[in-house]
Amino acid sequence: MGTAENNAVAAASGDREIHVERIFDAPVARVWDAYSRIENLVRWWGRGHRLDVERWEFRPGGHWRFVEHADGATHGFEGRFREIAPRERIVWSFEWDGMPAHVAIDATRFVDLGDGRTKVVTDSQFHTPDERDGMLQSGMEGGMNDSYRALDALLAQPA
Repeated sequence: MGTAENNAVAAASGDREIHVERIFDAPVARVWDAYSRIENLVRWWGRGHRLDVERWEFRPGGHWRFVEHADGATHGFEGRFREIAPRERIVWSFEWDGMPAHVAIDATRFVDLGDGRTKVVTDSQFHTPDERDGMLQSGMEGGMNDSYRALDALLAQPA
């Protein structure tokens, strides 16, 4: 996988949401570990760029913050975990330093397709339609697909 036909599409949903779905060629336990274990997450989230983990408190109420270094610039991302249901769901706030104080709530579900593949479904809710549109126009879809291709490569490695 990891080819163009497996790109995720970030689509407007409702008046303040972005909906994304992507299928990974790995069982749900492997995909969950890639999202929940920081030693795995750093291998794909930054798309191959240096990623500094300033905070990682993977528990409800815990704070996370990453700084990505790419193309001579730094890009900070952070939030708080709201809900964690192992191998099923992660809900967290998400804020990009490029749009400060425009916080989204991301709810990510891990769906076991029963054939060794996992569908990851993320719904992001913004405060206003303009904030949602600003994120859609930020280039997030390209960055997200670059990250997902890096995740494909990680999942293709032996466990």
